[in-house]
Amino acid sequence: MSAKPSASIDDMECIYENTPVRIMVNRKCPEIQLPGLTIGPLEEGKEYEVKFWVAKELEKAGVARFRDEELLDTVKLYKLHWKESVQPVKQIAPLPEGFYPKLRRYLNDLKGQGMKKPEKRTEYEKVTRLAQDIINCRLKKIVSLSSAPEQSNQILNNLTKEERALYKSLYAIISEWGSKILKVKVRDES
Repeated sequence: MSAKPSASIDDMECIYENTPVRIMVNRKCPEIQLPGLTIGPLEEGKEYEVKFWVAKELEKAGVARFRDEELLDTVKLYKLHWKESVQPVKQIAPLPEGFYPKLRRYLNDLKGQGMKKPEKRTEYEKVTRLAQDIINCRLKKIVSLSSAPEQSNQILNNLTKEERALYKSLYAIISEWGSKILKVKVRDES
């Protein structure tokens, strides 16, 4: 089997790192010059749009914080889980833009907090099970869609970029397998 889906996930992770996100500035920051990129100056209390990796560094430095809608949390995950589980097998609910990268970061944060606080370890375990349930539910639907006739863009638009790459790979593999299974060779008996 091809390594395309995992390569696509790595590519999409890189794309996500460079996706613009909204931040709120906690304290004033002078202009920062990087090769090919200028950040700021940033004023306290104002909102800015920067690349994700820049926002992450500004957050680490205590200069800014992510806007709430940019982050994933347990409540949002429960809502997404409910929405996904009530959809019929042939329908898939849309996920927020950047869902999987946000999910990985949320799980990493909880795991890190769990090293210091036991209640966060428990939350990490709950969220991991919840996330796995969402992924399994969606994966079953993607496999089902992949083994059916090619889907319309209306259905595929509800897949994330990572899921669309998986769908395309599975669809190609299943289609090729099906055509080989049904291939009839006529023997020349003369």
